[in-house]
Formats: sequence, structure tokens, C-alpha cells
Amino acid sequence: MSMSRMAALFVAAAAVAFSAAPAAAAPLAVEFAGAELPRNQTVVLPVAEGGLAGSAAAINAAGQGALEQAMQAAGFKGKAGEVLPLYGVAGYRSLLLVGVGKDALTRVALEDYGARAATKATGTDAVHVVVPEGTDAEAPAHIANGAALGSYGFDKYRSGTAKPARKLVVHAANPQDAEQRYKQSWQPLAESVAFARDLVNEPGNALWPEEFVQRTRDAFRGVSNVTVEALDVPAMEKLGMGALLGVGQGSKRPPRLLVVHYRGAGANDAPVVFAGKGITFDSGGISLKPGSGMEQMKYDMTGAATATATVLNLAKRGAKVNAVAIAALAENMPGGGAIRPGDVLKTMSGKTIEVISTDAEGRLVLSDAVTYAQVRFKPRLLVDVATLTGAVRTALGDDYAGLFSRHDAVAQQVLDAGHKTGEEVWRLPLHPDYANGITSDIADIKGSASGRAYAGAGIGAQVIGSFIAPETPWAHLDIASVAWLDAAQPTKPRGATAFGIRLLDQLVRDHYEAR
Repeated sequence: MSMSRMAALFVAAAAVAFSAAPAAAAPLAVEFAGAELPRNQTVVLPVAEGGLAGSAAAINAAGQGALEQAMQAAGFKGKAGEVLPLYGVAGYRSLLLVGVGKDALTRVALEDYGARAATKATGTDAVHVVVPEGTDAEAPAHIANGAALGSYGFDKYRSGTAKPARKLVVHAANPQDAEQRYKQSWQPLAESVAFARDLVNEPGNALWPEEFVQRTRDAFRGVSNVTVEALDVPAMEKLGMGALLGVGQGSKRPPRLLVVHYRGAGANDAPVVFAGKGITFDSGGISLKPGSGMEQMKYDMTGAATATATVLNLAKRGAKVNAVAIAALAENMPGGGAIRPGDVLKTMSGKTIEVISTDAEGRLVLSDAVTYAQVRFKPRLLVDVATLTGAVRTALGDDYAGLFSRHDAVAQQVLDAGHKTGEEVWRLPLHPDYANGITSDIADIKGSASGRAYAGAGIGAQVIGSFIAPETPWAHLDIASVAWLDAAQPTKPRGATAFGIRLLDQLVRDHYEAR
């Protein structure tokens, strides 16, 4: 082949590669405005069961009952989640009726309304959203937050033209106040959730422990009162973190312990600490997982993403609390140096663990992470977050995360925060008999129960709890059932949900942030 022909082929190939470059998803721009509604853009109207009110009633009257007629013809009742698009009615180019049900509108209901407004409206580049009647001053910000959460997309690896930018305008009685509330208190939350979702959606060949650390450094760049540290292999060896190091030794990509420390309160105030399981890809190790569905195991670092993004949110909104995220990062691979079933690992605490299954690796990395948290930070609250067990999905489906705690007051705080935010949890027992299931003949404990074991989520929690001092207020969240969805919900997309950030933010607001 001639040199000129080779050059031509190279240019053509480069052109094809360039044209197929990944398209970036355009973020939703959120603005606030007064009561006047434009007629040439899409207007979203809330409709409750029982009749029209506010702007919807006024538009219906001006259109001589056109909205009511359209609702009757379509069988639209205003039930929560119902949507009805209308075009050219009452002098408006495009209207979208969104049902908000018959109950009082909670924060979750308002966020769902905002998400449906952002995702269901079509036809124009700007969507104008009317705030439901009878809601408080925080409602416009909750609607905007829901819209931002619901409009999230991960299009980084899709070829083609980038999606056009969209704008959502929330019409509020006091738009300046609404904008201030959103930007100060809720936009940081939406941005932090998006950061975590991006991490979880990344494939394993694009995100590994060191890359997770770098992306965290990038996310916190310019954020005040934060330090970001990463313990490498020698540092972890010096501390005796044999469990975390053991899980990571089957991969050519070394493990890391990421520590993010935000100081938003007094120097002597003990922090709240969030420790997350960060298995950037989980093959199961020597106890290899089945091939079917293994591609989803890139999500096994959701706990670490949630913990890190929770502190990102607290720092960006200037929460008056000291908070720490600890991410135990490793790749669980079956390389020649991988740990085996039957191996014994010595943890930072000095306690030894007999490995029964190398696929029960999350509790191993967390054993060192929670020990480090207690030794270094002496937390006022320690919450570990992990996609720990398939058993929790069997028990709870995809409606609840599993909650375990020895402390009734802490458990109730977490339950309440979950209910307020729509990130629901269900408390499961830590029965004393679970300790018998992890008794080892050759080590202090087993990493999992041998043979056919029941209460798998409880056994996993028992292992982690073995490394928690009785006096440390502690909760364990097993989020394996809710961290990844096959079907989208209003504020939770298909794929990575970043479950737990809203819950933990609310927990801090209600109980741990200085007033």
C-alpha cells in the first residue's frame, strides 16, 4: 500500500473517530421568576384531586373551561404522578398538567412534581413551573431540587450530537428568596448527588481506586475548610490494614484509603464520620461471581461515592458540622496474588478474619475503615454505607435499604431522615446468635458464615459491628437493594441512584448541625 493511501485511510479513520466522540449531557439550568407565565413556552400546572386551583383555575376560566374539558376527555383526575400534555389551549402554546394527588405536599411530593415537570415536558427549550397552592416558602427550592435530580443523565459514552441545554423556571411568590434558598441549601445537594452518580456509572476500566481519589480531589478543589488525603499501600501496611490490603492484592491497581475532612464547626467538636465500601469493580475474586450481570458490579463502590458526596454537599452548603468521609477503595480481582478462601487476614484492630468467600469482601475493607475512623476521629456518630449483600434485596426488594444499629436513638434518627427524603430504610435485627455464625476455629471471626446461611445481611452487619466499640454511636446501611435501579423513578434515574446522600444530609440537618 502506498504511503499516500495509508495517509488517506488514517485521516478518514481519524475523522470517523472524531465524529463519534462521546456526547456530553447538558445540565438543567434552574431559574426563578414571578407569577407572570409566558404563552410561547411550556407551562407546567399542578393539579390536585378534587379540582383546579391557583394558576390552573385562572387559565381554565380564561379559556372558558377548556382545561376541565380536556381533563374529562382524557380521564385525568389529578392523581399523584398523572401527566396530561395539552397544546394550543387557552392561548398557551404548550401546557403540561401534573397530578399531585389529594394529600398535603411533602418535600418528597414536591421533588417528584419538579422531576416530572423537568422530564415529561416537551416542545420548548424552557419549562415554566407553577408552584402548588398552599405550600411554604421552601417549596420552590424543593421543586427545583427535584427537577435537577430527575433530569440527571449519563451520556458520556454515547456517540452523536450533544443534547441541547434546557432551562427550568420556577414561578414563585418571592423569586429572590426562592433562588437564595435553592442555591444555598439544595443546589449543592443536587450537584453532589450528580457527582456520586457519575462515579458509580463509570465503567471499571475508567474508574479504579487511584482515579476515584483524583476525581474526589477535583470535585473538592476550591471548596473551603476541606482536606483530602489518600493512604497508599505503604501507609496502610504501616497501620496494619491487612484486610483492605488483602482484598486489593489480586488486582494490578493498588487499593487506597481516601479520607476527606470538612471542618465546619469548632476545632474540638467531634465529627460525624461516613465510611463507604469502595470496590470499584467486584469480580468476586477467587470466589468468582457468575458471568450474568457481572457488568453491573462497577456499582460496588456506591457506598464510597455516597460517603464522599455527602461530605461534598455539607462542605459546599457550609454546614455547621465537622464531617469526615472515609472511602475504602479496592478492586476485587482473581489475580495471581489474590486472597483465597481459608486465608486469614489481620486487621488494623489486631483482630483476625478467616476468609470463607472472597466475594464477601466489603466487610473486610470496612473493618479497617471503621477501625481507622474510631482511632483517628473518635466520632460522635459513625455510619457505614455499603452495597454489602444480595440478601438485603431478597428481604426488602428495591423499596428500602437495610438499617442495622445497636443504638435505638440513632436508628430512629436514620429512619426519620429516610422518610423525610424518600430514601426509605427498614431496620433489621442484629441478633446475638449472629455472632455464633461467624465463629472461626483458627481466627477471631469468619468473614462470612460457612455453608448454607440465613440472615445474610445480618451476618454481614455482625462482621462490621465486630469492629465497632460499644460506646461508638453507629449505624450500618446495606444499600445493595437500592443503589441501582432497572426502572427509573421520578428523582432516581435508571442505573446509579447515589442512594443515601439526601438521607445523610437530612440526618445532619436534624440532629448534628449546630443551630
